[in-house]
Amino acid sequence: MSVTKKLKTIPWDDIKTVMFDMDGTLLDLHYDNYFWLDLLPKSYAKAKGLSLKTAKLLIEGIAQKNIGLLNWYCLDYWENELDYDLRALKKTIVEKIKVRQSVEPFLNQLHLYYKDLILVTNAHPYSLNLKMDKTRIANHFKKCISSHDLGLAKENKGFWGKLMNIEPYDPQQTLLFDDSVAVLRQAKCEGISNLWGIHQPDSHQAAIQQAEFPLIKDFLNLFPAGPIKHRK
Repeated sequence: MSVTKKLKTIPWDDIKTVMFDMDGTLLDLHYDNYFWLDLLPKSYAKAKGLSLKTAKLLIEGIAQKNIGLLNWYCLDYWENELDYDLRALKKTIVEKIKVRQSVEPFLNQLHLYYKDLILVTNAHPYSLNLKMDKTRIANHFKKCISSHDLGLAKENKGFWGKLMNIEPYDPQQTLLFDDSVAVLRQAKCEGISNLWGIHQPDSHQAAIQQAEFPLIKDFLNLFPAGPIKHRK
């Protein structure tokens, strides 16, 4: 089934809340992949007098033991483990922070249809603020929420229920866009029924190959059709 056909399954009239992941969904994941896989190993190796191979193995080892945990996304944790200023390093490549194609027109359109737009990210609050300052898209959202505020990563059991304490929502009237299959699976387990992934989170890497969730190539193809229905 083509992506275009799958788009017809979005029940826009029944959707009140639209939630968006940030990195790989609203923003090109290239910034983050370049930072973690290229810039950080090279900078850390130079700063600590290590070979590039040793630096990569050290960083990969820390990452592997924290996959799926909040620490994986936590700058405080990483800076403590590495004894290195990641915040300063992140600021050196802010030009790589890019809003994905068609995101802003799509957000503008959803406002016309009276949807509540919520940004929900695993990114550390520092990274969230850095990217919102660079892109200026925060004003599109009713609220921008970091998983660090809840003490759980989005793929952790109980996250989506706990989120209701910060931003009440009806799972059956909520649409979630996220590039992480693990996150989408957990959201499904907690009752969110309208779930969509991203076809190519990183513009510099190959597209995702999975059939578990429908994938978005271009948000322009998702515009609600028909007359605007004012919220009652």
